[in-house]
Amino acid sequence: MRVAIVGAGIVGLNAAHALLDKGHQVTLVEPGNNSQRPTDGNAGWIAHTDIMPLASPKAWRNLPRWIMDPLGPLTIRPAYLPALAPWLARFVLASSPGRIKSSIAAIRAINEQALPAWKERLSALGLEGHLREKGILSVWRDRNHFLSAEDVIARQKSFGIPAEVLDPRELAELEPALRSVEAGVLYPDACHVSDPAILAADLLRLALERGAVRVDGKALAVQPQGDAVHIHTDGAVANVVADRVLISAGIWSRALAGQLGDNIPLDTERGYNATYAKGAFGLNRPIMFEGEGFVASPLDTGDRVGGAVEFAGTQAPPNHERTSAMITRLKRFLPHLDEKQPAKRWMGFRPSIPDSLPVIGQARRDRRIVYAFGHGHYGLTQAAITSRLVAELMEDRPASLDMNPFSAQRF
Repeated sequence: MRVAIVGAGIVGLNAAHALLDKGHQVTLVEPGNNSQRPTDGNAGWIAHTDIMPLASPKAWRNLPRWIMDPLGPLTIRPAYLPALAPWLARFVLASSPGRIKSSIAAIRAINEQALPAWKERLSALGLEGHLREKGILSVWRDRNHFLSAEDVIARQKSFGIPAEVLDPRELAELEPALRSVEAGVLYPDACHVSDPAILAADLLRLALERGAVRVDGKALAVQPQGDAVHIHTDGAVANVVADRVLISAGIWSRALAGQLGDNIPLDTERGYNATYAKGAFGLNRPIMFEGEGFVASPLDTGDRVGGAVEFAGTQAPPNHERTSAMITRLKRFLPHLDEKQPAKRWMGFRPSIPDSLPVIGQARRDRRIVYAFGHGHYGLTQAAITSRLVAELMEDRPASLDMNPFSAQRF
């Protein structure tokens, strides 16, 4: 089949390879200046051990403290509140015990297959060297806050996820540079990649070498017409014709899905980060600073601190005072860090859905059009398994897992 993929981020690129594996002709439609896509600036984690949705007791526990701090881990710009109200209403609904239980089951189902799918993809392409299997560490400043997370850790263990509880002495042995922590949990099976942008560049290069074609332009409309689907773009190639279409353009997927009859509660959690010289943090593995709203990643290209959630849409300019505040909080844990050294600052648009489950499924008006977007904080983690599901949907094969929780029509 002729398959066109709208969006050449980490999900779209994995889908391209899954479809090339099956012998299909692949065209990638992507604007050339999309510098704020999360593919290029995320923390680089394959966090398949995570099971909790954003709408969880942990988030609600921290929300009052976060929301009172305009530079804290979560903020909503007042001018954007009316536009965000429908998303917030669905977030509240997703926070009920029954909905949380359902979201956990769906997150676990897809994340359980995430790392094996990545290893299969990287091995097939000769890209195994991108994987860093050093585990991921969660740490708490306050032991009482750690104790309140014990139910989540117990649930992870019940799913067969290895989780090693560490005391301050063990943490010091594992991460000598780390200070001001009273408890930690090591997830030895979690891992990260060399650098998400470099991995994506390699996936694109190899897709083109395998015969995929890239069209430089923004998709303005996706229209089924007779025996084909047409993608209208603002680029030099104004019309791309395909037998099947995948929409995987992150936050920019919402408008296209709306044209096809699917009103998706998709918004952007704007994320911020700063990347310092390699070794600046002195860390051996990625760290989640629980309750602080940020993470640190020792990437091959530099040490990155990132996180924070800001709801302000796609048009408001970045507020890098948020980045500075995050760096200040990081120094509580890494007091040796010289925050005055040069660092590259970035802000990008995580595509977020209130129940923390991506949309993976067929469009309401035409089954030839498939969606794969809204992965939120799990875009890199779930990209490879998502690509397998996309190929199964496009070829009308049985799915590798229950697709109902991810349907676009669940709303």
